[in-house]
Amino acid sequence: MTDRKQYTPGPASGAQVKKDGEKWTLVLVRELRHSPEKVWQALTEPTQLREWAPFEADRNLGTVGNAVKLTTVGAPGPRVTETKVTRADAPRLLEYGWGGNNMRWELEAHSGGTRLTLWTSIDRRFVSWGAAGWHICFDVLDRLLSGSPIGRIAGPEVIHFDGWQRLNAEYAKQFGMQNQ
Repeated sequence: MTDRKQYTPGPASGAQVKKDGEKWTLVLVRELRHSPEKVWQALTEPTQLREWAPFEADRNLGTVGNAVKLTTVGAPGPRVTETKVTRADAPRLLEYGWGGNNMRWELEAHSGGTRLTLWTSIDRRFVSWGAAGWHICFDVLDRLLSGSPIGRIAGPEVIHFDGWQRLNAEYAKQFGMQNQ
């Protein structure tokens, strides 16, 4: 594992919020240097999710209809969401729910790698928090796929991680939410 102390998240980027009344969707886009097939495996296989995602899966997420239990990392008590994979078109599109939020992952081959887009419904009070958390998760994912893992940084731990507070403030400013 690469030394986590050397990791500093870059500036807030690649995120936007879509608002439809009380329904808010956080959209995050990240360019990864890895093939869609490799990214797909990291999004669907429980052993890989355990290395970077803010939840653990008890089954593979890559098959439509799979009933999967997602356990939130670092929750004060067991927080398990039972979900069904509603769309799985490898290696391009994956949809399921987590903690009452719809999750849609789109993978597009781009410049020798993958443009990864996450669409997730989110409570408006946690939009900048979510953007900052996913930003760090995507950094961890990229390092994992590059063969230089730094270990999962998610759940309550991420809030205390150096750089998260800055990212949270930058995203809040980008979304015009710093005074809310």
